[in-house]
Amino acid sequence: MYRAHFGLGEMPFGITPDTSFFFTSPHSQQALNTLLVAARSGEGFIKITGEVGTGKTLLCRKFMATLGPGFVTAYIPNPYLEPRTLMLALADELELPLQRDVDQHQLLKSLTLRLMDLAREDKQVVMCLDEAQAIPLESLEALRLLTNLETEKRKLLQIVLFGQPELNQHLQTNSIRQLAQRITFHYHLGPLSRDDLEYYLAHRLRVAGYTGSRLFSRSAIGRLFKASGGIPRLVNIMANKSLMLCFGEGKQQVTRRHVDMAAVDTVPSKTGLHWRWLVAGVSLLIAACGLTWALTK
Repeated sequence: MYRAHFGLGEMPFGITPDTSFFFTSPHSQQALNTLLVAARSGEGFIKITGEVGTGKTLLCRKFMATLGPGFVTAYIPNPYLEPRTLMLALADELELPLQRDVDQHQLLKSLTLRLMDLAREDKQVVMCLDEAQAIPLESLEALRLLTNLETEKRKLLQIVLFGQPELNQHLQTNSIRQLAQRITFHYHLGPLSRDDLEYYLAHRLRVAGYTGSRLFSRSAIGRLFKASGGIPRLVNIMANKSLMLCFGEGKQQVTRRHVDMAAVDTVPSKTGLHWRWLVAGVSLLIAACGLTWALTK
């Protein structure tokens, strides 16, 4: 799209979690450090919370990629599963062959044996559950019972819960209070600060191959921070649209006006801008896409 115009090797502001773009802001670095220390301690549940779009999935992937060969990871992206299906998902992640009609007893027995085998190989097993606020209570209880398995030294299975703040309310339910007591490490992932956002933009542009001078003006960065609230996903969406608008005009620097239009097109209820900016923004987006199409013919 606009990569050649700005001298980019790849798109810098995609919303797909890509660990090559992981930005070590104070929040994300502290969260990653918490995860690594907790995992190496070998005990209990670990909980990471954060609002929608603050980078929990990216953090999860970075964490798993950083653990090293002494760990075996199981990643469950959608844990809205009843207990048996969740156990089957764990077995699949651990490459455990099972008969199609395996009963609950054999399933748990096979999982236990697999975890013990990995422990004998001096491997620590970490199960990461994304969107953990959606886990049914009975499935959480099944996971707690599974973490009762342990050697004399450590647990056979550690579980990391990544979820929205609603997860905290979920864990206050009386029926799973034993699980809540086992959360030995936790961290809340917050938004980017104004200064962090400027470094964040520069980091992603650098990873994408940008070598030019300042691409986002200071006023554009200030507007982007105000419109996004420092939420990385919103920053990415609006930065991408701003670059499209800038490209559509044939300009080389994103201005506050570009971000204004991108913001209205993204979060109109929070921008407080006039409707004419929305019309202009949509028109420029269409023009940018049209220009891109024409250049690629």
